[in-house]
Amino acid sequence: MKRLWIGFVFIIAAVAPAEAQEARDTTALPPIVVTATRAPIAVDRLGSRVTVLTRDDLRARGYATVAEALDGVAGLTVVRTGSPGSATSVFLRGGESDYVKVLVDGVPLNEPGGAYDFAHLMVDNVERIEIVRGPTSVVHGSDAVSGVVHLITRTGAPRYAGRVRGGSHGTFEADAEVGGGGAAASYAVTGAWRRADGPYPVNSGYDNTSVTARGRVAPAAGTSADFILRTVSADYRYPTDGAGNVVDTNQHQRTRSTVLGLTLRQQLHPDVRAQLALRSHDIGSGIDDPQDGPGDTLGAWAYGSVRNLDRRTVDLWADWRAGPAVTFTAGGTWEYQRDRSSDSGQSDFGPYGSSTDARRRNWAGYAEAAVTRGPASVTAGARVDRNERFGTFVTWRAGASAHTPVGLRLFASAGTAFKEPTFFEQYGGGFVVGNPDLAPERTLSWEAGLEQTLLDARVRVSAGWFGQRFRDLIQYAFTPVTPDGANYVNLAAANADGVEIEGSATVTAALRVGAQYTWLRTEVTDAGVLPDDDAAFRAGDRLLRRPTHAASVNARWDGRYLGAHGVVRWMGSRADADFSVFPATRVELPAHALVDAGLTLRPFARHAAMNATAIELQVRNVFDADYEMAYGFPAMGRTVVIGVSVGRDGM
Repeated sequence: MKRLWIGFVFIIAAVAPAEAQEARDTTALPPIVVTATRAPIAVDRLGSRVTVLTRDDLRARGYATVAEALDGVAGLTVVRTGSPGSATSVFLRGGESDYVKVLVDGVPLNEPGGAYDFAHLMVDNVERIEIVRGPTSVVHGSDAVSGVVHLITRTGAPRYAGRVRGGSHGTFEADAEVGGGGAAASYAVTGAWRRADGPYPVNSGYDNTSVTARGRVAPAAGTSADFILRTVSADYRYPTDGAGNVVDTNQHQRTRSTVLGLTLRQQLHPDVRAQLALRSHDIGSGIDDPQDGPGDTLGAWAYGSVRNLDRRTVDLWADWRAGPAVTFTAGGTWEYQRDRSSDSGQSDFGPYGSSTDARRRNWAGYAEAAVTRGPASVTAGARVDRNERFGTFVTWRAGASAHTPVGLRLFASAGTAFKEPTFFEQYGGGFVVGNPDLAPERTLSWEAGLEQTLLDARVRVSAGWFGQRFRDLIQYAFTPVTPDGANYVNLAAANADGVEIEGSATVTAALRVGAQYTWLRTEVTDAGVLPDDDAAFRAGDRLLRRPTHAASVNARWDGRYLGAHGVVRWMGSRADADFSVFPATRVELPAHALVDAGLTLRPFARHAAMNATAIELQVRNVFDADYEMAYGFPAMGRTVVIGVSVGRDGM
């Protein structure tokens, strides 16, 4: 607690420089979001909670990765197994890590079945991040169970800039961007490279290279086309096994990702707009672990794997504005998925290996309506998915929002969502027998809350209660329990309930502060086939790595020449499992507090040709707290990064 107070004082000292700031309008209008519904809608017209992180937020706080930006958002828990590049998961409102749909300009980034590793997702060229809580399968199909994280990239705004940063733990980052155009055509291209060393003395490092190209053309009124290309290539070197023990000197994991998206829009009638989206995502990954040396001949002493996942989507829909207060949306989606994987190894029992090539298709139809009458808004929608493997699945969602004359808004929503089985769960591989008859995991979720705005919306306070019921969870059974010998079955269940409280204030034209607190209760209600002493999933226990209590306080000063920020994040104790012993035992990770802070100097802020030139200092984990996000994997200590950027931003 003492460190928490010291950190808070540090923030106040950092964000209160005596710098004059020209007066500007501090009234914040509700942002328009494109993730929660098919048609764009103001966030204060929704029955569910949405958080929007802007480019200014990301830059001012010096974030390099999306995971860093999400850490501290109400209802989210970010877990990284150690060093940069290691597996990074996001748990939203107590759901599984594969219950969060991740998009970039509408293109899904998840593997089929929901898995997504946030370790390699950088913030370069990101205009904003929309975080939608609650079930959104009606809009986004499978995997959008607990919510959606949507990256929207930047185009237009004449600009050019380059940045270099370096610091602790061998950190080095460089990026460059150029953009331009006008109403008829615009473009933006960004390239970024990042490297860092991990906490281990051997075989511990990470490299990431990403390129993003975004373009838009609008040859005539009511006609436009948007294009996105994003590639990522990463190499993660790690000496640890699954329990965090240092056991290897040369194993590493390669990952590559290519995202392509084309969205065509045509105004068919003053009240009708049609859109066609063509999306593609290719994921390639593999582990390379050659023999450590001539003496490495016991057990499985060499291993290699290659995996390629392809996802193709065609989405066609139309919006009909039936009046000034009513919008109907209807459309259909076709998706093709393919998984090709192989692995091989050497052991003292001889060589081994396996390979798979599996495919599946999905068709879906959906409809949605949004009605606004004065201070009240209602949204409702339904979707039918037809998958050639698991059959037909229906989801629905409804929400309402109502404003009162005293600035109080009431909101509520409920809905269902699903997550399709992974390819491995359905088809298996190696010594594992898949189950082609698996049903999707499903949830019924609801939330209700209120939001109060004061002083022309310069102050906002909100509170909400939510509940989620997860059913048909897929489990691995070491001893097959089905007649055909499959190792995967739909048997488990769990609940998650919680409260989110948030507050923000624009104190002056330059100073903004905010805080959030999340209380979360999770419980395994049906352990399925797992034994009573299973450490990871036992009836009556909490779900792993989800804290009951989490809170953060942040402040940001935006002067013309000087910017400063600080944040204190506190995470309560969490349940985890020690997988270094067999059978695994349940452990408790203690609570910890982290303080981050930074300064940005903009010496040429008044010069249009150099207004993006800046010198920055970022400090993560200011007090060098010793903690673990996952048991057995020490988190990074204090990290100091200094950088210089040069360029122009036309905004």
